[in-house]
Amino acid sequence: MTTSGAGAALSHVGKVRSNNQDSGYSGTQLFVVADGMGGHAGGDVASAMALNRIIEADEPYPTSEAAEVTLQSAILAANSILADTVFEHRELTGMGTTVSALAIIGDEVAIAHIGDSRIYLYREGEISQITVDHTFVQRLVDSGRITHEEAMVHPRRSVLMRVLGDVDASPEVDTMTLGTVPGDRWMLCSDGLSGVVDEEHIAATLGEGLSGQRTAEKLVRQSLDRGAPDNVTVVVVDIVDHEVRGVIPTIVGSASRPVAFGLSPQPRKSSILPNLWLHSGRSTPSGPTHFESASDDYLDELIEEDERRARRRRITWLVGLITVIVLIVGAVIGGYAWTQTRYFVGSDIDTVVIYQGIQQDIGPIKMSSVRQDTGIPLKSLSDFDRQAVDQTISASSFAEAQDIVKRLRVTGDK
Repeated sequence: MTTSGAGAALSHVGKVRSNNQDSGYSGTQLFVVADGMGGHAGGDVASAMALNRIIEADEPYPTSEAAEVTLQSAILAANSILADTVFEHRELTGMGTTVSALAIIGDEVAIAHIGDSRIYLYREGEISQITVDHTFVQRLVDSGRITHEEAMVHPRRSVLMRVLGDVDASPEVDTMTLGTVPGDRWMLCSDGLSGVVDEEHIAATLGEGLSGQRTAEKLVRQSLDRGAPDNVTVVVVDIVDHEVRGVIPTIVGSASRPVAFGLSPQPRKSSILPNLWLHSGRSTPSGPTHFESASDDYLDELIEEDERRARRRRITWLVGLITVIVLIVGAVIGGYAWTQTRYFVGSDIDTVVIYQGIQQDIGPIKMSSVRQDTGIPLKSLSDFDRQAVDQTISASSFAEAQDIVKRLRVTGDK
C-alpha cells in the first residue's frame, strides 16, 4: 500500500518568551520540529539553522532505511553548521536545539530524534509517545527513581542530556522505522505543548476529526490557555491512502525569518571542533530548558543531588508530621487541662455529687470524675431541683459548685 501525508504546521511565541526559538516544517515527505535554546540571540539561530539544513532532505526515499540514514546525516550536518557558527560568533557559545523529524516512505515512517521535542502517534482513539526524551528526569524515570507524575514537576525536568550544538561533534541521534496506515495521525511538537497540555487532552483534540491546521490551532490554544510559559510549535501529519497533490511546504517559527548569523565562505573544518565548550561564557538562557554534559561523573553528581533533594523532602515531611502531631497532642492536653478547671453538680444514682470536668464525653473517654459525694439524697429535693440536678448544673469553680450544693441542702431540708 502506498500512503502519503497531509501536514500542517503552526508556531507561537507563547505568553512569556520575548522571541520564538522554535522552528517547524511541514513538507511533502518530511516533517520537522526544532526547539532552540541558548539565550535571546542563540536559540532562534540554532533551531533555524538546523531546520534549514535538515529540510534539504525533503525528497522521495527509495526505502525507509535510506530515509533513516539521510535524516541522520542531515542532522549531523546541521550539528556541524551550528558548531562552525559558534566558532565564528563566540557570543553564540552554548546555543543548541532539539530536533524531531519524520519522513513518510510508502506505508512506513522513518524517525530521527534528539532532545525533548516529541513525536506522537494517534491511532484508533489511542495516543502513543513514540520518541523518548533525552532529559535527566527521563533517565530517573527509566531507572525507577521517580514516577512519570514526579517527572512532570521535577525541578530539573528541562535539563537536556543530548542536543545539537557546539558541545559534541558527533551527537547520538535516535532513529527508527515504524509502519503506518491510512487514518493514522502523527504529531510533532516542542515541549511548549507536551510540557503544558497532558496526553489526555492532546488525544481528545487529535481525535476530533478536524483538519490538520484546525487541530494544530486548537492544540496551541490549549497551551496558551494554560499560560504558555514557552514557545509552542505543533506539526500535524495525517496519513491518507491517496497522493496529496499541490503540497506547499510550510516553515514556521524562527526559521521562517532570515537568519541573523551566517558562515564565512571558508568555515573551519569540523574535525577541529573543540569538545570542551560547555557552559563557560554562554549567555543566560531565556527559559528553563538547557543542556548539561552527559558524562558519567556528571550524571552521578546529578543523581546524588536528586537523592539529597529526596532525603530533604522526606526529612521536611517527617519534621512537618512530627510538628503536626506535637501540636495535636498539645491541643488535646491543653484542652483536657482546661476541662479539669470546670465543675458541675449532678447525680450518682441516689445522691447529689460534685463532678470535676465537663458533662460531655468523647467516645469511651470520660471527661469528668467525682470530686465530692455530698450525701444529699435526691429524694429530699424538690421536683424542680431534682430535675435540675439530673440535667446537671454547671459551675466555674469548686467553690461555686459547693455554693450550689448548700442551696440544694437548704431547700431539701425545707
